[in-house]
Amino acid sequence: MLTIHHTSEYSLICSLPPPAELSKQQSIWQLSELAQAIPGVVETVVGMNNLTLFYHLHTEPLQLINELQQLWEKVQLQKTHFQGKLVEIPVHYGGEFGEDLHDVAKYHHTTAKEIVRLHTSPTYTVFMMGFQPGFPYLGGLPESLHTPRRNEPRTRVSAGSVGIGGSQTGIYPFTSPGGWQLLGKTEIQLFDVNQNQPVLLKAGDQVRFVVEEITL
Repeated sequence: MLTIHHTSEYSLICSLPPPAELSKQQSIWQLSELAQAIPGVVETVVGMNNLTLFYHLHTEPLQLINELQQLWEKVQLQKTHFQGKLVEIPVHYGGEFGEDLHDVAKYHHTTAKEIVRLHTSPTYTVFMMGFQPGFPYLGGLPESLHTPRRNEPRTRVSAGSVGIGGSQTGIYPFTSPGGWQLLGKTEIQLFDVNQNQPVLLKAGDQVRFVVEEITL
């Protein structure tokens, strides 16, 4: 069930109950696309199980809520699913690039090689973008790889680091503090201000991790 609430005088959030699932995100993406055509809507921002809309000063909020509810009913009836591009991400697993690989293997009572095999097996879907420009929250991590974040976050995680945070995996576009379990690193740029489209990935795109090298 979709609930709609104000988050400020000129913004609304449309939320679905947890957990985060691909089918829910696909509906959110479609609602976002349709809502952009509503007069008065300035911007839509996709989140995890939610969509935030920003609207003009003179927009009637009750009318906007009613239109959003009608669009949601349309989305539920159509059941069409957006599928973005597929991007392969080469990764150097382990060693100085994947400092937590052996700890993750220990947590799951298996080997580092098996963790790499499991991590590179699925095709992931970008559920949402956030945290940093170009940071993808990827759904589809095997349950056998779900791993809690580190008890003590690092003050410096290198750009390109690939990690696990709970039930998701992701890639750091920029060097920053971070608490995800680091498995490896990629040289692929996720954000490049010199490109016409600076962000490599967007919600709905698919990602496959490819082993470039493993250091055990």
